[in-house]
Amino acid sequence: MTKGVFNWTYKDVVAVLREHKFHLNYIDSSHHYYTRLVSGRLYQVSVPFHGSKVFKPKTFKSIIAQSGLTRGQWGL
Repeated sequence: MTKGVFNWTYKDVVAVLREHKFHLNYIDSSHHYYTRLVSGRLYQVSVPFHGSKVFKPKTFKSIIAQSGLTRGQWGL
């Protein structure tokens, strides 16, 4: 069963980003920034880190948009 846009934690998001060759670029307070270069285009994703809290659907959708990955690549 897929999770849809609900119940995604920091660990879940980072696992998908690393699977698609994103690397931690820097940390600013409670936000971790992951980057990936694809065909000359740089993608940067800001992922808030608040322990094991679940992301709100709107926050998770923003992460999806920033990553440039399709919903299928996220397993949705």
